[in-house]
Amino acid sequence: MEPFLRMDRFPHIWCPGCGIGTVVTCFADALKKGAFDLDRVAVVSGIGCSGRVAGYIKLDSFHTTHGRPIPFATGLHLSNRKLKVVVISGDGDLIAIGGNHFIHAARRNVDLTVICINNFNYAMTGGQVGPGTPVSALSTTTPFGNFEHPFNLPALAASSGAVYVARWTSLHVRRLTNSILEALTKPGFTFVEVIAPCPTLYTRRNKLGTSIEVLGSYRDNCEIRHGADPSTVDITFGGKIVIGKFVDVAGKPTFLESLDAAMQRALGKEYGLGKDYYMRSAGQRALVDREARHD
Repeated sequence: MEPFLRMDRFPHIWCPGCGIGTVVTCFADALKKGAFDLDRVAVVSGIGCSGRVAGYIKLDSFHTTHGRPIPFATGLHLSNRKLKVVVISGDGDLIAIGGNHFIHAARRNVDLTVICINNFNYAMTGGQVGPGTPVSALSTTTPFGNFEHPFNLPALAASSGAVYVARWTSLHVRRLTNSILEALTKPGFTFVEVIAPCPTLYTRRNKLGTSIEVLGSYRDNCEIRHGADPSTVDITFGGKIVIGKFVDVAGKPTFLESLDAAMQRALGKEYGLGKDYYMRSAGQRALVDREARHD
């Protein structure tokens, strides 16, 4: 793992028993299996426990503001098509504060891989209720039990337009690694939800036992159902967790493919600068335009 980590940043901040480190290992293993050129992989994260991934992973990585990793990642991708841009962040960051960015990036089929580590609460800020907290679960802001319906993340991603949607847990290491690899190699907006324990806040407050016991519950309560309708995979407190690959759409044009097609239809040969042109910053484009006028 060392080649993938900024060892000078260690020890990390994650609590003993937290599942985020396992997800980082699976991500690194997926990169190794896929033999990716690491100079062309960038990781973006937001704020929260999972957001610290960007600080530990030894790639071009960016720790952005709360809820904004997807627009930041979109900008990276649009400015350099050769980059494989991956967003790794938590459920609060991606689905609550960043929820609008999430659904529109999926709708546009922006070529991003989003890995959402769902620990069912805002862990870094003290264990508040989040968009994935199951009904009746306790949190610091719902001491008598959550009464809000949580998002079904795979259904949200699929209904918004994601071309690849899967859910695993931090127990299912081999399957999670293979799923991340599939998501990384598929063009378009791909989404992997990872259910992971938060031993310090969520599991302790809800008396779910130690992290080992939580992983045991994943073993006993998860049902692998590939191809399941995402609308049927809601998570309930203490209930069965449906995992697997739910969506794998082929042939849907990505955002940039759609942009190129539209520009070529509208401008024909005038779209000669094409992809390179739209990859340049506004300042560079202005310079190109000025040079063209002089010519």
